[in-house]
Amino acid sequence: MSSKYSVSEPPRGSPAERRVPGYQAPPRLNREWTGQGAVFLCAVLWSTAGLFIKLIDWNPLVIAGGRSLVAAVFMAALRFMVPGREKKPFKLSQLWAGGTAYALTMVLFVVANKMTSAANAILLQYSAPVWAALFGWVLAGEKPRKAHWISLVMVTGGLVLFFRDGLGNGSFAGDSIALAAGIFFGANSAIMRVQKGEPSDSLLFAHILAAAICVPFALVHPPAFSAESIAAILFLGLIQIGLASLLFSYGIKRLPAVQAMLTATAEPVLNPVWVFLAVGERPPPASIFGGLVIVAAVLVSTLGKPNTS
Repeated sequence: MSSKYSVSEPPRGSPAERRVPGYQAPPRLNREWTGQGAVFLCAVLWSTAGLFIKLIDWNPLVIAGGRSLVAAVFMAALRFMVPGREKKPFKLSQLWAGGTAYALTMVLFVVANKMTSAANAILLQYSAPVWAALFGWVLAGEKPRKAHWISLVMVTGGLVLFFRDGLGNGSFAGDSIALAAGIFFGANSAIMRVQKGEPSDSLLFAHILAAAICVPFALVHPPAFSAESIAAILFLGLIQIGLASLLFSYGIKRLPAVQAMLTATAEPVLNPVWVFLAVGERPPPASIFGGLVIVAAVLVSTLGKPNTS
């Protein structure tokens, strides 16, 4: 059996179902497809960030802190207050590692956007699938398939095309910080694959940590509250990052780290779609073509023959 199916994968079916004579666990292909769908929906929610952040006239770090604070409260309520929800034990070192990696991803990306061009920041952060392939191989024993390597090359080329008009005009420091965000993003997916217990716990901890880092900046840059900004920050915390975190946690238990990160590259592709639908801002032809290449890359990685060695 492939090592990729031995990581962070609980027995399929509920305990009651497994006691029924003749019960057969759901096929692994179905598990991968449900995981793929969850991560794609997560990417759809992530992609709405740009549209709603434009509605909030706050310092970027204050927005990141407020969003994570709302997400942390939402996820903690589900984790500890919903009756009947199973409380799985966790390993503290994995919780700290995964939570810190994702918190740094969020904070460093915000900082990078202030220090380099938005296109550079997004492109370098989405080097994450490469790092997920490497960390997943080392930490989880998930050797990438040939289709994954082909998809990684296609995604890189598609992202360059997608952001071609905005590339450049950055700074070495800002680009380095964006690259670090991509490394931590990829590492987080691999850590969640080997995490014992519920992977969403590390994302909950990440939001607590990000809020602790960023919310104090509100003392230096006091936010101007309005009905629009409050509604936007609630959407960002509850839906765009809170619900998305739960979807990603569900998906990462069913997919190799590299596959999850390849699917997540739908986020930068969908971002301008929402802008076009909302304000009619049409992306240039190179961006459209680059987006199609990224979509094709995700399909290649998804439909490639699973490694059953």
